[in-house]
Amino acid sequence: MSDKPTIWRALDRKAMAVAEFTLRQQRKRLSTWVVMGVGFLAMAVLTMFYIDSMMRDYDAIDNDGDSSDFDMDGYPNGQEVLYGTDILDPDSHPGLLNPSIPPDDPSKWINEDDFDIESLASGSYGYDDDGDCRTEEKTASQQDTNSNNIPCDVRITEPSYYNGFSTAILSDRGVDEDPDDDAYAKESIHRAFVLALGKFGFVFLIGIFVPLFMATGLVRDEMTSGTMHYMLSKPIARSEVFLYRILGFLGLAWPYMTGMVVLAALVTGFFGPSDGFFRFSDLGVWMAVLLASLLAVLVYAMLFCLLGVLWKHGIILALPFAAWELGMILTTLGAPDAAILRFSVIGWAMNIVDAGAALAWTDTSLLIELGLWGGGSNNAEPLTGSLALQIFASDSGLGLTPLVTIVVSICVMLFQAATCWFVGGALFKSKEID
Repeated sequence: MSDKPTIWRALDRKAMAVAEFTLRQQRKRLSTWVVMGVGFLAMAVLTMFYIDSMMRDYDAIDNDGDSSDFDMDGYPNGQEVLYGTDILDPDSHPGLLNPSIPPDDPSKWINEDDFDIESLASGSYGYDDDGDCRTEEKTASQQDTNSNNIPCDVRITEPSYYNGFSTAILSDRGVDEDPDDDAYAKESIHRAFVLALGKFGFVFLIGIFVPLFMATGLVRDEMTSGTMHYMLSKPIARSEVFLYRILGFLGLAWPYMTGMVVLAALVTGFFGPSDGFFRFSDLGVWMAVLLASLLAVLVYAMLFCLLGVLWKHGIILALPFAAWELGMILTTLGAPDAAILRFSVIGWAMNIVDAGAALAWTDTSLLIELGLWGGGSNNAEPLTGSLALQIFASDSGLGLTPLVTIVVSICVMLFQAATCWFVGGALFKSKEID
């Protein structure tokens, strides 16, 4: 291969020189390590709260009332329903039918009829685990009160005008869903934490504030200090300097972000609820969080550097934009399909996270509905963790499949970054260097 210099090799050398100089500058600044240290400590504190929530035990609650003894005959309601006796008549209980049947301990009828989410593909879910629907005393019509031709199950209807555009959960009479409250709480809190930390911790807080304090002055500081003359002493376009300075910043910011996300994934993987030693089912979500975070850092770095070129106090211009992005991420929680989100960076980043969660956790919406339903008997309260998961889990809002949503969002964010580079480079060309 010829060693003759080419324009591409010259560009490579200039790019490497400016990027390496920028990276070395950033590493030597105390402010760099303060910003990154604060970000690490903030994530560490939040992770400690998560570990505490995973280590504690959540009290079992009788969601369906089967452990109660309404007629005070010593036999829990669930046991009486199972044998077909009257739960309101003290003179009607299983012991009269068969003296060899002793009263059950009430604790047997708590967490006895867990959610069966795996059967969702069949068009229904739920099974009469405790047998209080599948009794010989009940006719076929009494075992199918939700009218789906499946005895003793729970039917889930899609959102429609007739049910207020929400998922309706209709159980056959006697199919009392009384799940393991501890298992449900840990699963829902775990998912809520992963989404909250991914969205608010990495994509928003670190994704904005690291570029805000480290990238805003990448070009402006060199213009005011006079060192920019040395970068431009050789033939090099100012738009290239703008880009190479950003590349140098990314050489430090991207590994930092990657390391933080990997650490969070390891902690939640080992401490999260799982049948094995590690929870591998979350890796798709963390990959989406990492991708969204890296793209957010790229776009914000380009934008804030542009604002720094526009005005020597560019950080003042950046703060209102950060407030705007905070409003947009809050909007994604309640109205992910709002058109105004298309005019933000964070809205597209959230699309990636939500799409990744949809691919990894296909049953999240059902898990939320079941938790809010709480068993549906005796005015059951929502299960612990269901409200938190409802807040942080949302659809992408684009109305596309998760994979297409990810591809479209990546393209839009790259376009945003390219636009900021083009505008920033054009502004840089028109500025005088002190």
